[in-house]
Amino acid sequence: MKRLFSLSSRLQTVADLVPPGAALADVGTDHGQLPVWLVRKGIVSQAVATDLRPGPLSRGQALAQRWEVADRVAFRLCDGLSAVSPEEAEVVTIAGMGGETIADILAAASWSRDAGHRFILQAMSGVEGLRRYLSGNGYAILREVLVQEGGTLYVILLAEPGKAEPLSEGEIWVGQQSPQMDSPLRRPYLEQEFQKLLRAAEGLRHSQRPEDRLKLEGFERAAQEVAQMKKEWEQWLV
Repeated sequence: MKRLFSLSSRLQTVADLVPPGAALADVGTDHGQLPVWLVRKGIVSQAVATDLRPGPLSRGQALAQRWEVADRVAFRLCDGLSAVSPEEAEVVTIAGMGGETIADILAAASWSRDAGHRFILQAMSGVEGLRRYLSGNGYAILREVLVQEGGTLYVILLAEPGKAEPLSEGEIWVGQQSPQMDSPLRRPYLEQEFQKLLRAAEGLRHSQRPEDRLKLEGFERAAQEVAQMKKEWEQWLV
């Protein structure tokens, strides 16, 4: 039997969070690697893969045919989850998009806030906006996983509908933390986001616009909280 292709570190981390036997929907599937890999490995028995673009979708179909899982991966040309029914999506993976786009996809699918669904979300940018959306719209973030690919740190959020304590401004930027967390990349991630907040605040410091003043206050508050979280993390590592 020919050896199955490997996923990138980022997609492999997403795949590792998919529970065995779940009904899977992969949104923005691109070349279909994630659902094809999961089905071929036997982690899920079938999957729905969606994409807005016919080109990548057709390449995904070709990949499924090559690996003899075309009868178990349904490819659909649609926007987000618009062509996916709730029973087909116990687990929804959305990887490789911006945080705002991911939030829009969830907002457009009213059933995404119903119990019985779980979301594995990997945003290429705007992770703080995605956390803010989830926190304010009836989702609980169960876990965050950091993965490094090349020189970039990526955050993968595991979330589901449910009540959770509101996130503070600092937690919006870096997520929650506890002494029990096993996260080797947490230290560089905290530093990365802290520096990002400092740069954002500096860029607004001389603005006279009232809306920028509010943004500046938010960035400064978040930076103070993240600085404290950095100290806590260092103490926990000792």
